[in-house]
Amino acid sequence: MLTITRELHDAIVAHARADHPDEACGVIAGPVGAGRPERFIPMLNAARSPTFYEFDSGDLLKLYREMDDRDEEPVVIYHSHTATEAYPSRTDVSYASEPNAHYVLVSTAECGNDEGPFQFRSYRIVDGVITEEDVEVVGA
Repeated sequence: MLTITRELHDAIVAHARADHPDEACGVIAGPVGAGRPERFIPMLNAARSPTFYEFDSGDLLKLYREMDDRDEEPVVIYHSHTATEAYPSRTDVSYASEPNAHYVLVSTAECGNDEGPFQFRSYRIVDGVITEEDVEVVGA
């Protein structure tokens, strides 16, 4: 199960809405081994695409060095789907390289940039196997 604060949940959704119609992407880092998402790190979708996301390789290298310096790891890796449900695509699965991370998908297909219905779902993706998990949103 993913336990995430309301503040982080809302930050992910806001980023997804702001970048719509392109897919948004980012990371929430936390202390190594704790499994606790703490630090919201929105990233730029280098692909700038409504159907695909890609972390800029330079930004990603910088992020991993920074997390290493802070004794952090990626606890949540998130991105949005702008026209489909919040379920990992084959491409998403092929890019899932962090077996301990929660892969969060937000679908803005119904709401776009506006307030309105969205999907927020979390998955574990290990060796190509997708397992959906419950999400618990808690206060700060």
